[in-house]
Amino acid sequence: MAGSLIQAVRRRPVRGAEPRPAPAVTRLVLRVAGVFARRAVLLTVLLAFVFTAVELLPGDAATATSERGESAADLAERRHLLGLDRPVLERFREWMTGLPTGDLGTSARGESVADLLAHPFPNTLLLGGLALLVTLLASVALGCWAAVRPGGEADRAVSASATGVLALPEFVIAVALVLVFALWTDWLPAVTLTDADGSPASWRMLVLPVLALAIPQLGWNTRIVRAALADEAKAPHIDTAVLDGLPRHRILTHHLLPGALPTITAGIATSTGMLLGGAVVVETIFNYPGIGSVLAGAVADRDSPLIAGVVAVTGAVITGVLLLADLVRAWASGDRT
Repeated sequence: MAGSLIQAVRRRPVRGAEPRPAPAVTRLVLRVAGVFARRAVLLTVLLAFVFTAVELLPGDAATATSERGESAADLAERRHLLGLDRPVLERFREWMTGLPTGDLGTSARGESVADLLAHPFPNTLLLGGLALLVTLLASVALGCWAAVRPGGEADRAVSASATGVLALPEFVIAVALVLVFALWTDWLPAVTLTDADGSPASWRMLVLPVLALAIPQLGWNTRIVRAALADEAKAPHIDTAVLDGLPRHRILTHHLLPGALPTITAGIATSTGMLLGGAVVVETIFNYPGIGSVLAGAVADRDSPLIAGVVAVTGAVITGVLLLADLVRAWASGDRT
């Protein structure tokens, strides 16, 4: 009997000896750090690919930026000044060491890359941000409208229109918008004029570029919203809400949309990269003062630091949006950790 009691006491867990779970804030920080580390590795690989790809292009920065009549000795000296006589891996490593401090290097024409992007990149962010906002609001509205009466005329019309718009590239939509709203009706300007600070001179000059960017992503995200709401409508608690006699709009706003939010957020976050990528084409068509013209000139000059600088700042914005989307999805799924 005594031996059994002693063994029972030994087996009894000591209060407070169990490992305590980490605080929610700590787990959240660790999760964010892990996601950020993975994105940083992907961005580093992409930047290395950019340097290598520019190296494989015919010609080099010294030849592309040279003036007519320069001798071979002048070109050799320019290559030495630009560091083109060193291995590409060494130049990439040197460029990466300054990236954490915001030093994006020097362009092939001797200008600071950070200074070259100081004005165009905020303009591109403004254009992409407005297009993302239009995409979010319109796709949620259209997706909800179609989901309220599944199989109805509105549902079929929205689904067909979204599919058709999704197949159109940005430059086709941009040309059509210019034709209709600038040439035929003269309602909106076809090109963008700038103020002294390099920003668009009027908000009217933003309308067509924003629409050209947003319309293709609108088709994509409308389909995502519609599908997410249709999947959520199959959940048991939706049937319970219907049987309880709740109004249709309350079921949509208080039950369907919260459950579909993770999927909707993922679609919107994915569109961020597509919007910034499509901005290069749209900015060229509308003469918009963004990074499109900077990137085109950098490719023509075989300017590795400038191209990598554009990719770095764009990748940082996309990484931030994706990280925010991950947090929203975790919160909407009920995982506060």
